Amino acid sequence: MYDKIKVVAMDLDGTLTQHKTPLSDEQRAVLDRLRRKYTLLMVGAGQVMRIHRQLGGYPIDVIGNYGMQYGHYNAETGEMELVRDESAPCDRDAVDRAVTALRQKYGFTAFAGDNVEYHPSGCITFPVLGTKAQQADKLAFDPDRSRRRAIYDEVCAAFPDYCVFVGGSSSFDMAPKPYNKYYALDLYCREHGLSHENVVYIGDDYGLGGNDESVYQSDFPYITIDSYLDFPKVTAPLLD
Repeated sequence: MYDKIKVVAMDLDGTLTQHKTPLSDEQRAVLDRLRRKYTLLMVGAGQVMRIHRQLGGYPIDVIGNYGMQYGHYNAETGEMELVRDESAPCDRDAVDRAVTALRQKYGFTAFAGDNVEYHPSGCITFPVLGTKAQQADKLAFDPDRSRRRAIYDEVCAAFPDYCVFVGGSSSFDMAPKPYNKYYALDLYCREHGLSHENVVYIGDDYGLGGNDESVYQSDFPYITIDSYLDFPKVTAPLLD
């Protein structure tokens, strides 16, 4: 099934590393083996340079902000070159009203910090517990994501101009439409003369509202992973 694969694209947190932790030597060795056979591509929700730093400068191109950013690794200089960095306007008053209405309806009115987190790209985060919530409270809030998935459709309806994701442990992340990981990969294919069958994607966040779901539900070949510790095992068939 991998005969036509030319590019191995992947998520970072939960797929290749623990959340926001550095790339381990073992995972780096797997990437090195894959890189001898395929082009590698990181597809992230965060900014290109943050992902690049987390990877310890590993020589891989990075899609950031669901396709709003694209970073090319220059092998000659050893530097990441940001070749696309798009942003979108955000009606903050409308967003604040929509988030406040959801808080009032579902009893999320006690929160620490800001009501909404705004990003320079135009992406937004609805932090259910607020932007300054304690880490322990965030981890305990919705570990299986069932509380947020129960209202996911309603959050999507409240933000029709955004792609909505069940993010982290206690938030909803949103990117201006049409930006999501499927859009980002499709754009990459069009820019590099590839078809979807030439790109396999590896990701852990493929359930309802996950930021990998748009790829999982598409025609791109997809390898599911449920723990970053399984990365060597799930990629082994690509190296046969």
